Amino acid sequence: MTIYTVQRGDTLYAIARKFGTTVRDITDLNGLSNVNRLMIGQALVIPTTIKPGILVNGYAYPTISDTTLALTLPSLTFISIFSYQVTSDGNLKQINDNRVITAAKDTNTLPMLVMTNIGSTGRFESDLAHAILSNEAVQERLINNLVTILRNKGYAGVDIDFEYVYPMDRELYNSFLEKVVTRLREEEFIITTALAPKVRANQVGTLYEAHDYATHGRLADHVIIMTYEWGYTYGPPMAVAPINQVERVIQYAVTEIPSKKILMGIPNYGYDWTLPYEQGRPAKSISNTNAVALAAEKGVEIQFDPVAKAPYFYYKDESGTLHIVWFEDARSIKAKLDLVTKYNLGGISIWTIMNYFPQMYAVLNSNFKVEKG
Repeated sequence: MTIYTVQRGDTLYAIARKFGTTVRDITDLNGLSNVNRLMIGQALVIPTTIKPGILVNGYAYPTISDTTLALTLPSLTFISIFSYQVTSDGNLKQINDNRVITAAKDTNTLPMLVMTNIGSTGRFESDLAHAILSNEAVQERLINNLVTILRNKGYAGVDIDFEYVYPMDRELYNSFLEKVVTRLREEEFIITTALAPKVRANQVGTLYEAHDYATHGRLADHVIIMTYEWGYTYGPPMAVAPINQVERVIQYAVTEIPSKKILMGIPNYGYDWTLPYEQGRPAKSISNTNAVALAAEKGVEIQFDPVAKAPYFYYKDESGTLHIVWFEDARSIKAKLDLVTKYNLGGISIWTIMNYFPQMYAVLNSNFKVEKG
C-alpha cells in the first residue's frame, strides 16, 4: 500500500496509471464520490496486497447508525459498546445495546461490554471508583451483576475502563481487576482494560498513577492504550495523536506489557480551533471527512506536519476569523499503523467508529488482515 499526496494538475486517471491500478480501485478505497474533485495536499490510498493479521477494536455508542455499522463491522475484531456505568452500590446502568450486539454477531465481530466509572455528571468520577474499590461487598455485587449481563446479552467479554482513579486506590484497583479476571476466566469471557498513555511507571497525575501497566498486562487478555487527546477540546491547537508522542508511550508500554496484548489507540476525529488560541475557549470536534470537505469549501491547501505526521489547515470563517483544523488522514493513519508493525503489537483500538472514515479502513485493510472472532 502506498500513500500518494495529490499535486497540482493531478487527475485520478493519471495517478492510477502511475501506480498500475484503476480509477475504480482508488475511488472505492478512498470513498471518493466525485472523481473530478481532488484537493492539492489530499492523501490517497493506493492498494497493495501484504496483509499480516491484527486485532481491531472499535468503540461505539448504542446510537450508531445501521449504515455505519454495516460499513465498519467487517473491519473489526471487537466492537466495544460504550458504556455500562457502575453505581456506588454495585449495580450497572442498562443501555439499549441489543441492536448493535445482533449486528456484531451477524458479521462474526465480538461484542464487548464497556464498564466505566462515569457518574451522574457525565464524567469519569474518582469518588465513584473509590466507592467500588474500597468495599468488597459492593465489588462482589458488581461482579455478579456484570456476569449476569454478559450472559444474558450474549457479550463476548468486558472492557474495564476506569479513569481518574485516585492514586491512593492503585493497589485496590489492581486487586479488583484480579477478582474480575478470576471470575470471568471461569466463564470464558474475554477481558480487556483501557489505560492512560504513560511514558514511565511513576508518571504523576490522577489520570496516570493508578494505572499499573505491568499488572494490567499480566491480568488482561488485551490492553487498550488511549494514545490520543494531546490536542483536546480545551487545550492549545495541536495534533490529536502526534506520532512522536504516541511512539514514546508505546516504547514504554512494551517494557511492561507483552506487545501482542497491546491495542494502540487511534482517534477517528479532529478539532477546529479559533485563533488566536484563548485558554478556556473550546475547540469544536470535527470528523475527518468533514475536515477535508471544509478545506475544499474554503479553497485552502491541506498541509502536513512532518514531526507529528498529521494534516492540518488554516481557514477564515464568514466573519474573517482565522481557524486551524488538525485531523487524521491516510498518511497519519499509515504512520500509526507502522508502529503496530515496528513494535509487534496485537493491533489497534479506534475511538470512535461513530463517523465512517473510508480512508482509515482502506489503509487498514490494505496493510493488514483483520482477525475475526
